[in-house]
Amino acid sequence: MRIARFSIDGNVAFGAVEGEGTVESGGLVLDIIKGIPYTDFELSGTKVPLSKVRLLPPVLPNKVVAIGRNYAEHAAELGNEVPEVPVAFFKPTTSVIGSGDAIEYPSFSSELHHEAELAVVIGRMCREVPRERVKDVIFGYTCANDVTARDAQRREKQWARAKGFDTSCPLGPWVETDLDPGDLVVRATVNGEQRQLGRTSDMVRSVEDLVVHITEAMTLLPGDVILTGTPAGVGPLNVGDEVAVTIEGIGTLTNKVIKRG
Repeated sequence: MRIARFSIDGNVAFGAVEGEGTVESGGLVLDIIKGIPYTDFELSGTKVPLSKVRLLPPVLPNKVVAIGRNYAEHAAELGNEVPEVPVAFFKPTTSVIGSGDAIEYPSFSSELHHEAELAVVIGRMCREVPRERVKDVIFGYTCANDVTARDAQRREKQWARAKGFDTSCPLGPWVETDLDPGDLVVRATVNGEQRQLGRTSDMVRSVEDLVVHITEAMTLLPGDVILTGTPAGVGPLNVGDEVAVTIEGIGTLTNKVIKRG
């Protein structure tokens, strides 16, 4: 099931996405959900065309835990080795935007990069999750773009500003709850030109590995997000560019880069 979060007439709700096609092509409708989707829920039967609503970030995470250098070819293209243990960092809630929202080019950077990633959405509070129970705590998966101020990342010891600035974490367009993340195509285009093309099977650490590792240290809450790393091919974004992240079985997350006002 595809679960979207949206706004219509000033009200925010969740809905199950029905039909075929894309956000842009039309043909999709939302069956409004009664309540929130992390627990047992019912569909209301009230349906609205997706074209009539504004898509919001599919979740509002308490925290976004991101993993760096989880694809060997990406680590190599930046002159790094694959770390012995997963490198984790945080992106704040203020970095999260939805599909169709603008990425604001930060004033402290002159080298902004896209990073297409599979995002894991947590469905229940969990801590110290054993490998055999990882699937039980996952709500679903969505597309993510770990937008990075690469020059700031190089010159600063911490990645907080380089990867945590406002609008640096596009998520969407919705959450797919019925998906095997083991071998999915991950693609990024800029103005229609392909930049990144990889498969989740190339990840150094699997989704199960990452959930186990992260929950050894912290409690994850419903709606929290894990970014699983990016394949090779990261590259520059300029003001006016449109960047799209497409993941097999989920859909396409699209954002335009604008000058920060």
